[in-house]
Amino acid sequence: MTRTVDGEPLLFAHRGFAGENPENTVAAAEAAAGVESTAWIEIDVVPTADGDPVVFHDAALSGRGGPPGAPDDRGLTDETGVVWETDTETVTAAEVLDSGETVPLLGDLLDAVPSHVGVNVELKNPGIDASLLRPDEALGPDALAELKGVWRPFVDRVVNVAERRANDLLVSSFHEAALAATREVSEYPVAPLFSESIGDALAIARRHDAAAVHPPIDAIRGAPCFDASRFGDADVVDAAHDAGLAVNVWTVETWYQTDRLAAAGVDGVIADYSTVRER
Repeated sequence: MTRTVDGEPLLFAHRGFAGENPENTVAAAEAAAGVESTAWIEIDVVPTADGDPVVFHDAALSGRGGPPGAPDDRGLTDETGVVWETDTETVTAAEVLDSGETVPLLGDLLDAVPSHVGVNVELKNPGIDASLLRPDEALGPDALAELKGVWRPFVDRVVNVAERRANDLLVSSFHEAALAATREVSEYPVAPLFSESIGDALAIARRHDAAAVHPPIDAIRGAPCFDASRFGDADVVDAAHDAGLAVNVWTVETWYQTDRLAAAGVDGVIADYSTVRER
């Protein structure tokens, strides 16, 4: 998981380049895989009420911005309800962004990705109230053991689906227990996502022998939107590299951001557009 030979950061297609394609769909995966510079396709997974892993970002089928089940004006799909409280047949029939594409099973999307393109699977939720999951936090032993048990059944299903495919797989999550469960049942590399504490992210990475960390773009010193009020003097790139970890940054929108991130030494950019490496 190092830089490409031309010295540019590896390109991750965020939800299959969500700025160009109907996010997290088979069509998005196929389009992203068809871009020569795409190294990885990043997707999100959650379970249905039947326990099947599907590729979807949100709790609510109807949209985002409110509590689970509350629609908003984006109309993410033409269905309502919480994904993990809804049967598989209904979820996988839901149309995404009026595109004609529907919410795919994880296996169906993986089948659409050529074996030379890696897949970054983000574990979003195992099927419970998100407020109980304690994201972005290095957990104590008791909490980690308890939440690992909550994640384990879903992680088992995801791993079982992924192991049937030849693609390289990277598992990321905001939830330490999800990564711990993954490492317990597979040899897939893992990467903590974080939005707040660099220290917690590095601690999680060390505990679970991670391959990378996935910080937000405003955590990168030298990035156009670096937020010193939140991240102070910390240099996540240097700290991660010192620990032998790659740094893949989310979410990148422009070539200028990519240019500055490359200068800062990041290893990958998780981008909404396939053009972020073009000037």
